[in-house]
Amino acid sequence: MKTNESKSGPKRSIGRAAGIAVIILMLLALCAPQLLVFLSPAQREAVSLFSETYFKGFLPLKTAEGGFDFMRIAALIFMIAACWAVYRVLSWIISRFSFKSRRAETIKGLAANLLRYCIVIFAAVFGLNILGADIITVIAGLGIMALVIGFGAQSLIEDIFAGLFILFEGRFYVGDIISIDNFRGTVKSIGIVSTHIADQGGNIRIINNSDIRVLTNLSQVPSIAVSIISIAYSADILKAEAAIDEVCARMPNQYPELFPKPPRYLGVEDLGESSVDLKIAADVQESNIYNARRTLNRELKLAMDAAGIEIPFPQVVVWQGKE
Repeated sequence: MKTNESKSGPKRSIGRAAGIAVIILMLLALCAPQLLVFLSPAQREAVSLFSETYFKGFLPLKTAEGGFDFMRIAALIFMIAACWAVYRVLSWIISRFSFKSRRAETIKGLAANLLRYCIVIFAAVFGLNILGADIITVIAGLGIMALVIGFGAQSLIEDIFAGLFILFEGRFYVGDIISIDNFRGTVKSIGIVSTHIADQGGNIRIINNSDIRVLTNLSQVPSIAVSIISIAYSADILKAEAAIDEVCARMPNQYPELFPKPPRYLGVEDLGESSVDLKIAADVQESNIYNARRTLNRELKLAMDAAGIEIPFPQVVVWQGKE
């Protein structure tokens, strides 16, 4: 896992650097094609003609004397840096808040997610205004663009609305254990578009919010840890039941973090081929269900050994006939 992370880090850095380089080249091509020295004079002239034809009045980065207006670029860089600093500070402030309520923690994560989108949109609009674009025209253009994108990305809109309904209806929150399509895990984050769920092995499944249609929230009610212990037919069942009752009575005191109340002996579950199966159940938190079952199995085995009650091995049938 560490190897994959170490490999993905340089790749992300290279991708960011390439994206920044492309953006710089596009700005130079539109604003100052004369600075693109790697282009031929004819190519620079064509780029300049295209910029003046289609972007006249939109990116007026030249001064009245014909020189290049570096102040606009400096203001743009300063504004982007300020937006980045504001985002980092606000994100740090949000991360400092800690809530006991899972609903409050979920809203905190969603607020951090929305903050990032708002900062990016503000930087884009204000940046275009610094470059000389009419802010009303920019906002109107963004509205038309959002309408066009809405028709072409209906699944994205569905994910956003589904995420809002998940939050407002309280279907589940960050920290809940849910089961979706036979995948059981803990909700790590609920974003605007997708939800992240981690299983016991640390595997992360990312599910689009609109795809979460049928789920089971295992954290809303206590779960039941079930233990089946087998004893031999020759064993004293009353003695075995007394040992089980003793184990159940002391479990809340011995393991209070796992068993809020004593487990229950439910009786004889099955009469097998070579054993009598006894069933014990305990009300536990879903996050502790596996650990509680393992602990209960261990204590029952120790109690049976102390009481001298045999737990039979599976019967092995040996074939002795002729082939």
